Amino acid sequence: MVAVSIMAILIALAGPSFIVLMETWRVRNATESLRSSLILARSEAIKRGGRIAIQKIPNNTNGCTSATGNRDWDCGWIICQDTNNNGTCNASEPVLQRVDAPTKVQITRTGGGASIKLNRWGLVDGTWLGFSLVPLDKSSSHPGARGACMSSGGRIRIIPPEAIPCTG
Repeated sequence: MVAVSIMAILIALAGPSFIVLMETWRVRNATESLRSSLILARSEAIKRGGRIAIQKIPNNTNGCTSATGNRDWDCGWIICQDTNNNGTCNASEPVLQRVDAPTKVQITRTGGGASIKLNRWGLVDGTWLGFSLVPLDKSSSHPGARGACMSSGGRIRIIPPEAIPCTG
């Protein structure tokens, strides 16, 4: 009985820190997925002479209901060959990659909207890239929060919570 009591106390003490650990893991998983997608999109844009777009997956897709605005990328994203060069992924255009974001992670684009167009040098054509990734219903000051930023030169860096949001 004493051993069971001690075990219960230890579990009660470890539970809250385990939740933070799980939230941090989900955010890091989403951050690495976003980073690898940006690298893929850049290399494909260079290879294909531009005509690559990254677009958020719309709300209410595959049960995801948290991406209500244009800047909310919580449901994930697709990378496509933008054959008509309009900066969005149409149904008829080839999909190069689809990423469904992990659940319980809020992914918000800091500048811009629902799609990203890359030019022939693999750089963003338009508003610079910045994303904030935080556990669901938490603030950017959460220890597991991260930011993903792409500079005008194409360098992708992951920033800690205290540096969110990306600036320029």
